[in-house]
Amino acid sequence: MLTELSIKNFAIIDELHIPFQKGLTVLTGETGAGKSIIIDAVGLLIGGRGSVEYVRHGEKKAELEGLFIIDDTEHPVYQKARELGIDIMEDHMLVLHRTISHSGKSICRINGKLTTLALLKEIGQSVLDIHSQHETQALLNQDKHMELLDYFYQSNHSRFKKHYQKLFQQWKELKYKYEANNKNEQELAQRIDLLEFQLNEIQNADLQPNEDEDLTDERNELNHFELIHKNLNDAYAALHGEQKGLDWLSHAANNLEEAGEHNKDIQKLNQQYVDHYYLIEEISYQIRQHLENMDYEPGRLELIESRLHEIDQLKRKYGQSVEEIMTYSAKIEEELDEIKNRDQHLANLSEMLQEASNDLLLEAKELHNIRKKAAKQLEKAVITELKDLYLEKTNFQVDVFIPNKEKGGIPFEGKKVALHQGGIDQVRFLISTNPGEPVKELDRIASGGEMSRIMLALKNIFSKHQGITSVIFDEVDTGVSGRVAQSMADKIYNISIGSQVLCITHLPQVASIADTHLKIEKVIKENRTHTAIQELSFEQRIDEIGKMITGAELTETSRTHAKELIEMNHK
Repeated sequence: MLTELSIKNFAIIDELHIPFQKGLTVLTGETGAGKSIIIDAVGLLIGGRGSVEYVRHGEKKAELEGLFIIDDTEHPVYQKARELGIDIMEDHMLVLHRTISHSGKSICRINGKLTTLALLKEIGQSVLDIHSQHETQALLNQDKHMELLDYFYQSNHSRFKKHYQKLFQQWKELKYKYEANNKNEQELAQRIDLLEFQLNEIQNADLQPNEDEDLTDERNELNHFELIHKNLNDAYAALHGEQKGLDWLSHAANNLEEAGEHNKDIQKLNQQYVDHYYLIEEISYQIRQHLENMDYEPGRLELIESRLHEIDQLKRKYGQSVEEIMTYSAKIEEELDEIKNRDQHLANLSEMLQEASNDLLLEAKELHNIRKKAAKQLEKAVITELKDLYLEKTNFQVDVFIPNKEKGGIPFEGKKVALHQGGIDQVRFLISTNPGEPVKELDRIASGGEMSRIMLALKNIFSKHQGITSVIFDEVDTGVSGRVAQSMADKIYNISIGSQVLCITHLPQVASIADTHLKIEKVIKENRTHTAIQELSFEQRIDEIGKMITGAELTETSRTHAKELIEMNHK
C-alpha cells in the first residue's frame, strides 16, 4: 500500500506530506482545490508523461516521492524488482522518487538507485493503478484481456499454464536454433570463414590452462630476482651461517629435554618445541633448494613479455582469461561441426521442433478449452456485478478465439495459428448496454455514467486478481446519483477490502462509507495559491458531507442526513 506521499513545487502545491491508511480513503473539496493535481502527481510518480508545466511557477524543479509497504513477499513486484536488479528493503519498503526540472528533464530513483523512466513505470504500475473517466487503463486494453481472464481462473488453479510455459520455452529455444542453422548459403559460408579463422588463431596460440597467471607470476619473480635471491640467502645464513640460528634452537631443545625429565608439563612443552624445530629445519632445506634452483636467464623475461602480449591480443577478442578463450574455442568448434554437418543437424532439429510443436499445440488446445469455461464463469460474475449497479439489461461477453495466421503460422486443425507465451488464443471483452444492440469492445461504450459502472464492476472482480496493492479512482462516480451512487459506494468499499483505495468523489454516499476522509482546500498566502490537506474528524465529516448533500450552505437537516448516512454505511 501507499503509506506516504510527498509533493514539492508541483503545480499550485508548494509542499505536501500526505500519510495514507489502509482501506478506503476519500478526498473531497471544491473544484480547483487541487484534488486532481494530487492524482496527477501520483500518476507521474509511477511513470506518467511529465511536462515542465507541472513545475510550480518560479521554482527550478518539482519533486515527487512515494513510500509503499509491500508486505506480501509473493507479490509480483518482488520478482520484477529482482529481474531489474533492484533491492526491496528487508522491511518491505519500496520508495519511488521522481524529479522534473524546469528544463523538462526527469530524474527517477527506486529505493535510492537511479533508474530509467521505463523501469519506474514498470515497477510503479505493478503496485498502483489509477482509473479516471478520461484515461484508458488496463481493463480497456484488449491486449490485457487474456491476462485478466487467466488471473481470474488462476486464483483457484495455481498450476494453470505452468506446464505450457515450460514447453513453450523449450520450443522457442529449438525454433531459434533451427532458424539460426537454416540461413542462406552465403551467410553460412561467411560464418564458416570467420569461425575457422578464429579457431585457427586460438589453436595456433597453443594456450595452456592458467598460462597467463603462471607467466605473470614468473615475470614478477624475474623482475625482482636480485631482491628475492638476497633475502633467501640471508634467511638461510641466519639459520645455518655464523649466527647459527638452528644450533641455538637445538641447544634450547636439549635444555627443555633435560628439564622435562623432572616435570611432566615441561616434557609436553618440549615435545611441541621439537616438532616445530624439525619443521623449521625442513623449511631451511627448502630455502637452500630454492636458492640452488634459481637461475636468471636474460632472454626469458623478453619471451614472457612477448607471450603475455600475444595472450592479451586474444583476450581482447575472445574472453577475459585463458579459460574463457578456451571455452569460446570449444564453442565455435562445436558450431563449425554443426554447420558443416548442417543437413543432418537440421533434420534432427526439424524432427525435434515438430515433436515440440505437436506437444505445445495439444497443451495450447487444452488452455483454449479451459479459457472457454473460465470465460463463462467470468461473464456470470460480471453480469452479477452489473446488476448490483443497476445495469441489469447489460450483456457482457468474453470472446475466446483462435485467430488464423496465414503467413508464418503453424498448421493446426485445418488452419494456421501463431504460438505465443499464452497459447494460441486471443481474448476480448465485449459489452452491450442496450437490449437488442450487438456487443462491442469496451472502449466503444459512449455513456460516461455507464462506463464508470462497467469499469467499477470489472475492477471489483479483478482487483484481487491483478496483484495491485493500491487503486486510485479519480471522479469515477461522475454522472450517477441516488441508488446507483449508493451501489457504486458499496463496490468501491468492497475493492478496498483487498486493496488500498484512494478516491476523489463528489458523492456523499461514497464519502460517508470511507475509512479515512481527507479534505483538500485552496488557500491564498502572500498572494500565492497553495493547496492544503486535512484529515477530518467525525464531526468535521458530518459538516463536509452535509455540504455535499445540499450543494450549498450547511443546514441542520443536511447535517442530520449526513450523520445518518455515515452511521448507516458503517453499520
